[in-house]
Amino acid sequence: MSKLFAYSGSEDFCPGGSIYPNPKDSSLFLSPPHHVDVYFPSRKRSRITAPFVFGGEGVESKANVSIEILPDECLFEIFRRLSGGKERSACASVSKRWLMLLSNISSHELKSEDDVAPKEVEDIEIESDGYLSRSLEGKKATDLRLAAISVGTASRGGLGKLVIRGNNHVSKITDLGLKAIARGCQSLRALSLWNLSSIGDEGLCEIAKGSQQLEKLDLCRCPAVSDKAVVEIARSCPKLTDITIESCAKIGNESLRAIGQFCPQLKSIAIKDCPRVGDQGIASLLSLNTCALNKVKLQALNVSDVSLAVIGHYGKAVTDLVLTDLKNVSEKGFWVMGNGHGLQKLKSFTISSCSGVTDMGLESVGKGSPNLKHFCLRKCSFFSDSGLVSFAKAARSLECLQLEECHRITQFGFFGVLLNCSASLKALSLISCLGIKDMNSESPIPASSGSLRSLTIRNCRGFGNRNLALLGKLCPQLQNVEFSGLVGIDDCGFLAWLQNCQSGLVKINVSGCVNLTDKVVSSIIEHHGSTLKMLNLDGCRKITDASLTSIANNCQLLSDLDVSKCSITDSGVAALAHAKQLSLQIFSISGCSFVSDKSLADLINLGETLVGLNIQHCNAISSSTVDLLVEQLWRCDILS
Repeated sequence: MSKLFAYSGSEDFCPGGSIYPNPKDSSLFLSPPHHVDVYFPSRKRSRITAPFVFGGEGVESKANVSIEILPDECLFEIFRRLSGGKERSACASVSKRWLMLLSNISSHELKSEDDVAPKEVEDIEIESDGYLSRSLEGKKATDLRLAAISVGTASRGGLGKLVIRGNNHVSKITDLGLKAIARGCQSLRALSLWNLSSIGDEGLCEIAKGSQQLEKLDLCRCPAVSDKAVVEIARSCPKLTDITIESCAKIGNESLRAIGQFCPQLKSIAIKDCPRVGDQGIASLLSLNTCALNKVKLQALNVSDVSLAVIGHYGKAVTDLVLTDLKNVSEKGFWVMGNGHGLQKLKSFTISSCSGVTDMGLESVGKGSPNLKHFCLRKCSFFSDSGLVSFAKAARSLECLQLEECHRITQFGFFGVLLNCSASLKALSLISCLGIKDMNSESPIPASSGSLRSLTIRNCRGFGNRNLALLGKLCPQLQNVEFSGLVGIDDCGFLAWLQNCQSGLVKINVSGCVNLTDKVVSSIIEHHGSTLKMLNLDGCRKITDASLTSIANNCQLLSDLDVSKCSITDSGVAALAHAKQLSLQIFSISGCSFVSDKSLADLINLGETLVGLNIQHCNAISSSTVDLLVEQLWRCDILS
């Protein structure tokens, strides 16, 4: 029999002969904590009888003889004949040596097929279920724990998911630990390895051989893993459906070719920051797998327009596409991708930090993606108003549009979308677009965008009262709105917008709108109090107890209220607490310096329905009051 791995040291495995110089040393026996996956049966006091050795002169008693004197080969043969998973797990708890030996026994080595007892057949069937999940992080991630997991999960359904996250220090997970998992966890379906510099191809190749039911693979910051391991996994695990590879410098085009060739069920792939991945790998992946692959994410790769052309031609099954930080792609790539006629099923498309995005390229994408419903564009500085309007006209199925940090987009592009979008558009977001300015004069409104239900305008500081009033006329059917960080609007502009809202508002977020007063809240409650479910007034310092009184008397459906950093006092909290029909679930008064210990009883009263309470930075609330709240509102998550 080939030489078995031996254990030496605290938690490292190494090959060798004799495992311990003194097998009776009490320090060698395990005392694992509760989280180690080893089964412990109840133990009874054993009857100790010294073994006898028969010789020519008679019978000699030797009390010091132990099973530990047996070599690894003999223990291996004993362990492989144990009747079930519980027995193997119990033996693994005896010593580190036994645990190591048991973790290196593969399922096919557990007796011969003719000698398998009915109970063992049952155990093996249970192992194949694979529904248990284990996660190791930081210092807890060691080879010894992986060995315990390998042995301990076998009799309890088999390991289905394993997540290992290392730290910035030297990792204690090595290929030997992965080998233990490979031998004992044939039912493994999901494997995630993060920040593990000490593992290489050897351990993952063993996973490929032993865990052929693998469906999900996630490799992040594993610098020693190369194409060799990924190719072996692709060849041996045809059920792979989801692959993520991030910051693995030795993984490149060869791996993507193997994945495309040997993984016919692959549905999702994400590749980030792998310098050896180029156009050739992307072309091989997409051209060899055109039937199942529907989610593709490419980020920070050295790819060019060729890859975009390949996606546009071969991505016939792609429904979700994310392109981020692709510095070598140009307008030509996006134009060719849109004209490739292969993105007929594309529904969601996100582009971030791609300088090659231009008006002409995105218009082509809009025309070439007839089923596109969700589009997000971030940090693309060469995309302008005319391109935005052209894209809105071309993408006739678009339901959700998000623009973030696109500084060449102005108020003319924004309102152009509202005037030219299709009737399918339901949600529009404009985030941190510094090109937005307030209208100089009120323009005539040719038609309204009656389809829009959700609108977000966040941190566009140039957006003012005239824009808001015009918006109310264009979008009368809004139900969910966010106007956060808009310091240029006040009561006048907000009320002009509000008077055109025909549908009942459900969610309103005006956090950071420092010029709004109680007058706005009163108008909101008067016209939409019966439908309002969420109201965020965070940072609106001119809001006082008068607003809370109005809310308490008129908002029956309100479940989420945020009045952080507002000018409310104990009286306002009392008004909410005494409301008969109010049932708040989330309540935030963070930074409200006028709320004090006097609100204790009222907060407890509100807590009958609360699941979340934020009282951070409320300096007038003492620590003893916080302790009482935590004790009384034990069902509520309290931030203090």
